[in-house]
Amino acid sequence: MAEAFKGRIGATVKDSQPWWPDRARAPAGAPNILIVLFDDVAFSDFGCYGSPIATPTIDRLAAEGLRYTGFHTTAMCSTTRAALLTGRNHHAVGVGCLANFDSGFPGYRGKIAKEAGTLAEMLRPHGYRNYMIGKWHVTPLTESGATGPFDGWPLARGFDRFYGFLDAETDQYAPELVLDNTHVEPPGAYESGYHLTADLVDRTIRFIADHVADRPQDPWLAWLALGACHAPHQAPADLIRHYDSQFGHGWDEERERRLARQKELGIVPKDTRMPPRNDFVRAWADHSDDERAVFTRLQGAYAAMLDHADQNLARLIAFLETAGVRENTLVIVMSDNGASQEGGPLGMLNAMGPYNFRWESMEEKKRLIDMIGGPKSHSNFPLGWAMAANTPLRRYKQNTHGGGIRDPLVVSWPAKISARGELRHQFAHASDLAPTLLDIVGVAPPAEINGVKQQPMTGVSFKASLFDAAAPSRAKPQYFEMFGHRGLWSDGWKAVAYHPPGTPFEKDKWELFHLDADFSETNDLAAEKPELLQELIDLWWKEAEANQVLPLDDRFGPRFAETAARYHGERRRFAFHRGMGHVPTDVAPDVRSRSYTIEADARVQDGDEGVLISHGDATSGYALYLRDGRLANVHNMGGTNAVVTSARAVPGGACVRGVRVRRLTKIAPPRMGGGQGTSRYTLLIDGQEAGSVETPLGFVTLISWSGLDIGFDRGSPVGDYAAPFAFTGELCKVVVTMDDDQALDGEAVGNTEMARQ
Repeated sequence: MAEAFKGRIGATVKDSQPWWPDRARAPAGAPNILIVLFDDVAFSDFGCYGSPIATPTIDRLAAEGLRYTGFHTTAMCSTTRAALLTGRNHHAVGVGCLANFDSGFPGYRGKIAKEAGTLAEMLRPHGYRNYMIGKWHVTPLTESGATGPFDGWPLARGFDRFYGFLDAETDQYAPELVLDNTHVEPPGAYESGYHLTADLVDRTIRFIADHVADRPQDPWLAWLALGACHAPHQAPADLIRHYDSQFGHGWDEERERRLARQKELGIVPKDTRMPPRNDFVRAWADHSDDERAVFTRLQGAYAAMLDHADQNLARLIAFLETAGVRENTLVIVMSDNGASQEGGPLGMLNAMGPYNFRWESMEEKKRLIDMIGGPKSHSNFPLGWAMAANTPLRRYKQNTHGGGIRDPLVVSWPAKISARGELRHQFAHASDLAPTLLDIVGVAPPAEINGVKQQPMTGVSFKASLFDAAAPSRAKPQYFEMFGHRGLWSDGWKAVAYHPPGTPFEKDKWELFHLDADFSETNDLAAEKPELLQELIDLWWKEAEANQVLPLDDRFGPRFAETAARYHGERRRFAFHRGMGHVPTDVAPDVRSRSYTIEADARVQDGDEGVLISHGDATSGYALYLRDGRLANVHNMGGTNAVVTSARAVPGGACVRGVRVRRLTKIAPPRMGGGQGTSRYTLLIDGQEAGSVETPLGFVTLISWSGLDIGFDRGSPVGDYAAPFAFTGELCKVVVTMDDDQALDGEAVGNTEMARQ
């Protein structure tokens, strides 16, 4: 409610007293706040945490400030972001798992509750201007289209500007981008040297420079959430090849080197033991020469992506110095979870193929090795390198062992933190960040935001540890849960249970570790201290009830499939008219494992050509287009194309209706876990067949992470044409009609979607 007028209004200005309300002002000395959030970067991956990957900018920030060794996240990206933004446990605010689905329970809506204000919403009344750049992923993806709703997008959650992407991942050379509340095209392309990381840093500099020019007296919050180093791992080719020589020794030796370096740096205690290899990871020496060459290059792409990000971060820090704001800018560098396990035992060059049962042979991987990290790749490294990245921790992202939830945290604030290069070993959690920052600024969390009563914060400020190495860890226990994996930390002890998917929860084996004496979780004390273990398990159930964790749910595929079916409902027809904007993939027609028809209403003259509709990019998708006077359709599955071209030319001069490609009813039925059988794609011109092709390639689990456009191909091209290959005729509309015969392999869909997060 607006503040009541406190002046005096008379008949004329001479009889009146003007009054102006006080504008919001931050407490004296309130810092600017720069949060740099990496994606899927593991505990040991920064140079200052033991890695050989070049991160001199981050290392410099650590040398000018602090490194935390006990910072914990939530094992996944959406969930950690929800906790960081709100200062509350992720289930408690409705983001118990991913923004990609709503499973129908309060803790699993995939959207931050209005009762849980974000840090930006809490700082805005105190004079802060707030800028969000990069990955958001706490808006349901079914709400990511041009009509929103926008109440879960950054501008509705306290940020004044937004430039980035809403999904879990995006192509680094042809990203899905949003400016404020509008989908926009990238300002460059691979051919011109474009990379998303550089673009995001450029935009961050722009937002801060505009702020300094307009409101230098006010502090700002800049939240820079990079796509690095989530798959696809994409970086400059010369930088990728540079790392071939860095990792040729393999992941077993790399783990030992990192652990030795961590002990030398004081990151881990001197007596820290290396845990055994994780499940499904073979010894490096047991792999063939070709396998080792491919694995090394895949790791090189990951390392180069991180190196490249650090180089661009250097530009941002240099700008802060040039602008004279670095001293009173609190810089925080962190990651959202541990290293990803989704590359599997052998890694992937283009995950879009294997996700849809087009498997990559090692021969193919070796033949295409130089494609890794480029615009036609969607690479992810194998489990062995993820294990090495998590050194010395067990398991991976998605799991509640250390490899999933223990992450680096670097803090630098030259004006206030006098420590230089010191370590902090206190336990801290993602939900503790917002309370800490409010504590530093000197403001209390509001009781209401926009008239909505706020939940109490579950996080605890760790401000004291910034200035005192001996400050105690939080006294409050912290639970963990992700896809049925569970854990609880309390007073230096941790109970943790790995949950095999699809098995009864009551059969899960709980382990007990004294983390204060066992950093790497290698000495299970469950048998020695059964009473303590049971006490922690009981406490876990208490915390679960209090934070909306229940019901436990380990389903992958069904939750994604349910959300898609609920979103589309009975809708089977999509009409796309000339003049429309971009359609994100999660709100585009769901043509997976079903028959469908595409009809383009276009006026064609002799010589006209170009894309009528495209969905996806060079790694996966489909497109209907005209070239050389003929109609063509390409179905791209992991870089392998099934193309059909009309046997006759498209007649010119008249309005051509019924230009369509149709995938007829499946010739062979789908097999669970085995693909979809064979499909026939038939081209029709004015209702008459004009060519067909049969192919076993099909969208079984995922079409593409890139969305849909009509009249051109906005990203890396789906087919063998040069993007954007804009249609030169008059395109009126494109209609997609889906048959009611969809038969998804739910578990496969789930595994695919999980790999996107």
